[in-house]
Amino acid sequence: MEMLNPGRGGVYVDATIGLGGHSENILRLIGSDGKLIGIDRDEEALKVAGNKLSGGRVILKRGNFSDMESLLYRDGISEVDGILFDIGVSMLQLKDPERGFSFISDKRLDMRMYRKQKMSAWDVVNKYPEKELERILREFGEERLSRKIAKAIVWSRGKRPIDTCSELSRIVEDIYGGRGRSHPATKTFQALRIEVNKELEQLKAGLDASLRLLKKGGRLCVISYHSLEDRVVKNFIADNSKKALLKAIIKKPITPNPEEIRLNPSSRSAKLRAAERL
Repeated sequence: MEMLNPGRGGVYVDATIGLGGHSENILRLIGSDGKLIGIDRDEEALKVAGNKLSGGRVILKRGNFSDMESLLYRDGISEVDGILFDIGVSMLQLKDPERGFSFISDKRLDMRMYRKQKMSAWDVVNKYPEKELERILREFGEERLSRKIAKAIVWSRGKRPIDTCSELSRIVEDIYGGRGRSHPATKTFQALRIEVNKELEQLKAGLDASLRLLKKGGRLCVISYHSLEDRVVKNFIADNSKKALLKAIIKKPITPNPEEIRLNPSSRSAKLRAAERL
């Protein structure tokens, strides 16, 4: 909130509203004359947020944040005072085994943030060529054993389809020879989720849209959870700083302190970057 600096009567976008935690704080600070536009591609998250955030100050939109401009234009909004992105999978999605995001789930591989989308993680795992699987694991998961894992996936699916999250997890565990401090399938699942939801493409498009929507002096805040996302955000701010379109508010990203990590372990890899529109 300090970096976003919501002002009374301002118009703000929570581009990844999730369960509405950030939005509650924004609404508290913008007062009765302010307006909040909450966007999420997950219909279930929007329902939860809608129950939590009532009143005429809130406009909820189902869609990708890459479509932010068109979503806002429909309500006659062409400029805003601040935009917040909290990137990645939400706890609502992770904790629901039916959504097929978690490597401990015995449910079907899925990982779609928008459930009406056709392609799921099942399609990627069971239909992509070995070389393409290897590339996704290497680029999106930064997985050092990408070649071995891709080969093992193709060999396993040759006998029968890999249907569930736990089946895929066991394949990766076998390659690693067991479990370490973190689950060996973490990077594989990250890579598949990014591919299924086209997360990096969406992030780049959403950042570009934010530049066009922000008023002079408006703030952009982005919370990312892995190096690929953070690199995109860092480069975006740096490139537009050179063009005198943005000014970084902080030189280095803000990370959670040990106490926050203790209270909220899922925050341990979070990095917050912030910039101001010039």
